[in-house]
Amino acid sequence: MNVGSLLGVGIYSVPEAARLTGVSAGSIRRWLWGYRHRSGDGAPVHSAPLWDPQIPVIDHTKSLGFRDLIELQFVDHFKKSGLSLRAIRSIIGAATELVEASYPLSTVKFKTDGKRVLAEVLEAEERRLAFDLRTGQLLFPFYWDQLYDALEYSTYEELLRWWPLGKDRRVLVDPKRNFGQPITPEGVPTHVLASAFHAEGSVESVVSWYKVEPDSVRDAVDFELQLQAA
Repeated sequence: MNVGSLLGVGIYSVPEAARLTGVSAGSIRRWLWGYRHRSGDGAPVHSAPLWDPQIPVIDHTKSLGFRDLIELQFVDHFKKSGLSLRAIRSIIGAATELVEASYPLSTVKFKTDGKRVLAEVLEAEERRLAFDLRTGQLLFPFYWDQLYDALEYSTYEELLRWWPLGKDRRVLVDPKRNFGQPITPEGVPTHVLASAFHAEGSVESVVSWYKVEPDSVRDAVDFELQLQAA
């Protein structure tokens, strides 16, 4: 894969992906590239990845694309909601068939039609987690609307970008801009604005230098501080 083929995909190292999503690097590696373990009788077993990453391994270097970055957050949410990896694997398989897409969890169609898939998987594999098939209401902590609310789609339901602080803030991740690194709407990387603010000591100085909105500086600083604290 050459550099040109990465345009519009976004590219993140495992540590970068962990930093942006809050998912541990170990979990990212296990979920996207599989892992080896031993079965109950001691035999070695290889667990396959949950899906094929957007970017192939190049010279033993593992990287993620933008869609990987977003799907990871749904998997992490499922895990924190109490689902096993077996159940999550089943959800991804059923979702892939439902939406006919390689990265199904972050699609508009799965957002609108995916509750039935979740209910069926829970019935088969996670009986201890309650749901109501009659109403379609999932009766356990499932706050995935917050994940979708931070995603921006085109009129054709194409995933365009992620707003990690919410759409009312001025930090975005767009795979077609700056190789998917966090930026403000003006296109300036958040880490650049945050560094400039800490060096200059005032929002006004950074605004004058980089020609950005004051809220872009403030939100960039907040975002970078959140990443450091994670």
